[in-house]
Amino acid sequence: MNSIESVVARALAEIEACHTAREHALTLARALTRQCANTIRAVHRREFAEAAALLTEAGASARALRESLADHPDLLYAGYSQDALKEYAEAALVYAFLHGDPPPDAPSLGVDAAAYLNGLAEAASELRRAILDSLRTGATERGIELLSVMEDVYSLLITVDYPEAVTGGLRRTTDALRAVLERTRGDVTAAIRQDQLIMALERFERRLDWHAAVDPDSVGDAVSPGQAGVP
Repeated sequence: MNSIESVVARALAEIEACHTAREHALTLARALTRQCANTIRAVHRREFAEAAALLTEAGASARALRESLADHPDLLYAGYSQDALKEYAEAALVYAFLHGDPPPDAPSLGVDAAAYLNGLAEAASELRRAILDSLRTGATERGIELLSVMEDVYSLLITVDYPEAVTGGLRRTTDALRAVLERTRGDVTAAIRQDQLIMALERFERRLDWHAAVDPDSVGDAVSPGQAGVP
């Protein structure tokens, strides 16, 4: 018959093993989160070689995290572990979107569906920075292209209708994406209108130049309503 001391000793040994695994997982999760943040920062700087190297390191950390918790599924599905894996999915998706690669899926990244979808929503929100960078440099078409990606992601995620406990809070993440999307759509629309105004002014200047070259006295007529344009 087992003594109470031996029973308690075995229980404490299990708790000690769980505690050790948890502390190791926390260290790996923090490292993974840091690597993912650095990856996204490098992508926004268009330092894709460095970003790819950082993403490879993050992938190794993600695998190490999962493997270290193979015997502790409760810890693998704890908040800090899933948050770190979500960050990995986000970094991988941001890299793919901005580098022009096909987006990786959840199995290829080794993350669960809930963590993947939350990472996808946050990756779409992260595109706002790239869109604003494009607008500042006059690359409006690139901004429009990335906005389309944001809209596609949102239109898909808004259809996911499962309890928050199953999706890892995806509804809240999707709502946050909607707010970012609406602001970004307004910024892109303003940039498009500005481009159209600039083009109209350039056409007007060319018309004035043409009339001035052909007949200097007709420049005043060139600005009259209904005046035909010129090449």
